[in-house]
Amino acid sequence: MPFTKRLLSAALVASLLSQMGCGTLLYPERRGQIDGRIDPAVAAFDAIGILFFILPGVVALAVDFTTGAIYLPHGRYSVAPELLRDTLDNQGQPDRQKLRQLLRTELGHDVPLDDARLTVKPINRAQLASSTLFNPEA
Repeated sequence: MPFTKRLLSAALVASLLSQMGCGTLLYPERRGQIDGRIDPAVAAFDAIGILFFILPGVVALAVDFTTGAIYLPHGRYSVAPELLRDTLDNQGQPDRQKLRQLLRTELGHDVPLDDARLTVKPINRAQLASSTLFNPEA
């Protein structure tokens, strides 16, 4: 009986540890991507999770797809969402000077924010409120 309890405990611990997606753990800066090419390494790690533990592996795969961490970057630079919070004003609009300074610090070079090729996509207040970027209480 003790062996069965140990085996059950080990399976429970392994399933709990693998609940978070591999891409989310390995590449937190990729969170928030919507689509792109799938990173084969992250997909392989998630597949190994499915192979050994079906339910936690499927959950890990779902977490990676939901967060967007399974996708390779699109050749663009990425900055962790937590760092971008400091560049927003009270209305949730980016302050270009603060954003330029953050990008210079994080990326190591100046990003031309006045370039005509730069696209700004509007975000509605519901999306902003549900994101981790804007939190008035923080």
